[in-house]
Amino acid sequence: MGTAAEMLGVTPTFLRALGAAKLIEPKRSSGGHRRYSRYQLRLAARARELVDQGTPVEAACRIIILEDQLAEALRINAEYERERGAGN
Repeated sequence: MGTAAEMLGVTPTFLRALGAAKLIEPKRSSGGHRRYSRYQLRLAARARELVDQGTPVEAACRIIILEDQLAEALRINAEYERERGAGN
């Protein structure tokens, strides 16, 4: 956790807050250490951007979750449109 926090320029407390808000849920090593994926680190970096702009942590997490859901919906819609266009 310390390494991830250092990479992002945040505190371990900030990363724990992101976990409490259900934005990121790191895997645990056999020794119990938190292991963050690159994707989770990107989400944490985005959360830091929003918090630095004055957004409360819980609101920042909700915004990021909604952004992620929107991106996935747009990806699925584009895939559907490609398949529909190929069927003509």
